[in-house]
Amino acid sequence: MVADAKRGDVPHIASVYADGMLGDSASGLRADALTINPLMGGDVVDAFEEAAGSCGAGLFALVRTSNPGARDLLDRDAGGRPLYEHVAELVASRAERLAGESGLSGMGAVVGATEPGPLARLRELMPSQVFLMPGVGAQGGAVSDLGPALGSHPASVLIAASRSIANADDPGAAAESLRAEAWGLFARR
Repeated sequence: MVADAKRGDVPHIASVYADGMLGDSASGLRADALTINPLMGGDVVDAFEEAAGSCGAGLFALVRTSNPGARDLLDRDAGGRPLYEHVAELVASRAERLAGESGLSGMGAVVGATEPGPLARLRELMPSQVFLMPGVGAQGGAVSDLGPALGSHPASVLIAASRSIANADDPGAAAESLRAEAWGLFARR
């Protein structure tokens, strides 16, 4: 389970959030992964990453989100490049700490499926990250546009499509159709 909490706070509080979401204490949620907001900087990401590593869990840092308002900040020029590229580099620089045997890192990235333009560049900047990709379906993102996000491993992309499946007449069929379309991306490579 991915706890979609989008947490970010000073390092001490980040550790508390991580323990509450990922920890196996009586009060812990015991999630497999947690979404985090890295905009407070590397020390906050490091605190979450340390906690995730001790729990055997993963993280997904917000890099380029699926909402239209992401353009307000994440697409802004920051030294000749969009801010999301700097965030991607911060995330990629921490990949080794949660590296898995598959070559993928447990330090993943939230990359919205609604804006496919940056996908190739983001994959270039984050070759070992799993991309959690919200926005397919109800938000307007299409699986057919996600090819540039694919890494070398089939698990390099995790597509999130909640409303389009939950609100379908036959949610099971909708989920199966999405799964088949997603696996088709790898078959066409």
